[in-house]
Order: sequence, then structure tokens, then C-alpha cells
Amino acid sequence: MRTYFKVPAFSKRAWKVWLRNRDVFMKTYKVNFILPFLEPLLYLFALGFGLGRYIEVIEGMTYARFIAPALIAVAIMNSAFFECTYGSYVRMYYQKTFDAIIATPLSIEDVITGELLWGATRSLIHATIMLPVLAAFGLIELPSSLLIIPLSFLAGFLFACIGMCFTAITPNINSLSYPTYLFITPMFLFSGTFFPLTLLPKPIQYAALATLPLTHVVGITRALTLAAPSGFLLVSFAWILIVSLILFVLAVNLMKNRLIV
Repeated sequence: MRTYFKVPAFSKRAWKVWLRNRDVFMKTYKVNFILPFLEPLLYLFALGFGLGRYIEVIEGMTYARFIAPALIAVAIMNSAFFECTYGSYVRMYYQKTFDAIIATPLSIEDVITGELLWGATRSLIHATIMLPVLAAFGLIELPSSLLIIPLSFLAGFLFACIGMCFTAITPNINSLSYPTYLFITPMFLFSGTFFPLTLLPKPIQYAALATLPLTHVVGITRALTLAAPSGFLLVSFAWILIVSLILFVLAVNLMKNRLIV
């Protein structure tokens, strides 16, 4: 009988999977590090300093300063989600990496947990590289913005779990475009990233807060980069933590059901 919310019995050996992915990542570290460095520059010049010239003030700040924390949040989302969808699917189906690892003393739970931890690490790497770029333009406040680094791992773990759930139920790699276009893209647009969430109708605001993880990540990163904490940050942090735990259990069990024939 298949169960989807059974607590996974993973062990510390999941760290070995993380190390394996880290080693592969470092073989092409020059390419992997340059992309998160260039991404904020492209958005800043195109939107912050380009489109922003026609937007004098938004919520009491320049448009470039408004979107800067959202760029970090979007990078956290994309790096973890795509690592645990396309990246994990390739390792599972085409490279047969999962089969090879499971042949060792590591369990399926260890493999999936290691993959999720690596997805969260990719988010941490992207956020850490982007912070000094944005700081160089004077768009974030220090030292409060440094708290985004540990936040990026937790938020990245959430998006990694989301991605792994889709990987577990996707029949083929081409079908991964559906969650990308139907979930990630709308979340990218309607989570308070490029305009205040308050401009949307009330029902959409409530729906975004209830169902879109990026809304909470953007809210926290914006508060940290502006050094303007509020009581709602605790609500967003608790939301991220609780949903991460639920989706972690679901992701591991879904993948276990898929891999065990």
C-alpha cells in the first residue's frame, strides 16, 4: 500500500549524495558561478535602470531598489526548482545515477534527501553571489541583508521539494515544462516581484499569500534588504518552514513510489 505522508527514514549518509553533486558542480565551477553573477546585472540594467527611469518612486524608493530583493528571491526559486526537476530527472532517468547509488548502502530516502539538500545549496550559492553585486550598486542594506544567506537555504529547500514532487509524477522530461509555465511563471509575475502585491485585487492577494511560496520569500528578502523588519516576517517564515516539512515528506514518498517497481 502506497503512503504519501510517511516520515522518511533517511540517514546521515544522504550527505554523500550532496558531496557527489558538489563534486560534479565544481568541475564546471567557472560557468556555474558566472551565471548568478550576470543575472542580476541583466535584470537591473533592463528593468531597474531601464524601465525604472519611467517610474520615479515606488513605495518610497527607486524601482531598482524595489526589485533588487525580488531578484534574489527569484534566483533562489529558479536554482533549486530547476536543479530538482530537470537536473534530478536527468540523473534519475538518463544517467541512472540513482540506480547506481541505491546499489550501495544508501537508501532511496538518502538519495532523495541528498538531492533536496543540494538543490537548497544551489539557492544558497546563487544568493551569496548576487548579494555583493547588488550591494555594489547601493541597492541593499548591510548587515541585515546577510541574513538572506541562511534564508536562501531554507527557501531553496522549499522550492527543491516542490520541484522533486513534480519530478516524481512527471512521465517524461518534456512534461516538466507544464509546471514551469503553469506554476513557476505565474508565481514569478504575481508574488510582489515587479510591482507591489497590494495593487492586485484582494482575492488574488489572499490567494498569493496562501498558495505562492515566492510571495513569502520576496516579502522576507525585501524586508531584510531594506532593514525594515515587521511582525509579518514571522508569519512568512513559519509558512515556509511548515510547508517545507510537509513537501519534504511528500517529495520523498512520491519519489520512493516511483523508483520502487
